[in-house]
Amino acid sequence: MRTGGVIATEPGNEAASMAATGDAAFLRATGRTFVGLGADVEREWRGSFYFVQAADPQLGLMKAWRDGDCNTPGYEWAEEVALTRKAVRAVNRLAPRPRFMVLCGDLVHALPDMECREEQERDLKEALRATSPDVPLVFVSGNHDLGNTPTAETVAQYCRSWGDDYFSFWVGGVLCLVLNSQLYYDHSACPELGRAQEAWLEERLQEAERLRPRHILVFQHIPLYLRRPDEDDDYFNLQKGVRERLRERFCRAGVKAVFSGHYHRNAGGCHDGLDMVVSSAIGCQLGEDMHGVRIVVVTADRVVHRYHSLDRLAESGVEAELKQLLS
Repeated sequence: MRTGGVIATEPGNEAASMAATGDAAFLRATGRTFVGLGADVEREWRGSFYFVQAADPQLGLMKAWRDGDCNTPGYEWAEEVALTRKAVRAVNRLAPRPRFMVLCGDLVHALPDMECREEQERDLKEALRATSPDVPLVFVSGNHDLGNTPTAETVAQYCRSWGDDYFSFWVGGVLCLVLNSQLYYDHSACPELGRAQEAWLEERLQEAERLRPRHILVFQHIPLYLRRPDEDDDYFNLQKGVRERLRERFCRAGVKAVFSGHYHRNAGGCHDGLDMVVSSAIGCQLGEDMHGVRIVVVTADRVVHRYHSLDRLAESGVEAELKQLLS
């Protein structure tokens, strides 16, 4: 078996290995909620907290990008595994602990049914398995996880590996909505799934009017936009019509921020009170940013965030300005 120079598992032993090491950490998103982060225990505001937002470990892309052919699965991914392990070590050293870490899509580079897909997923899980058990891992589906035109089967494959493709959870009085942005980008092969997510989202936004969370945050892979709501359609944003409908609904519901990845560069902007946050990657960089993650502090009236390189986070932890907000 190809391993990317990382881990090898004997054929037939993968299920037993997962059971022995506890694969449940990757499947906590179930029944459109998240085990341990439900309204029953997390609906009340308890003071400021922070979480870690990461994106695009995308095992295999660095090799494919260097080779100039991103249509391959990327046949080596030891670099991305090492970067993911570095991120996990840095997060594990943070004090106080973040309430959760969310990975905003493109977990691996190999598309569904490509060779190397299972091995890339297995090696990413092995790297993430070292995350402290008191930092829940929240997974968001990306286009490489589902396919650029997802089908019912590719969505089901993702859910078997990583949990539900869209769901909600609560943290300290804050409502978090995880969306499958690929169903907004192109649901032509599974229109019924697109309609189901739309109905679910409308129910959650209506429910929020009644429950009145302190803030509402959205997590998705593809950004609404990169710089401006009126920018042209691009591979890296949602189409104008879809973008504007979602933006209007989010603003009307009082969504504070939308967090995404996909661009492999930092970008975003705040318009009409909605902060569109685009974070660069743990893995392959397509611009001048460093491999890193974003630290997000949630206070009673603000959501403040800063991108930290993995080196900086490992050496210095959360910057002083953000720590002051926590106190």
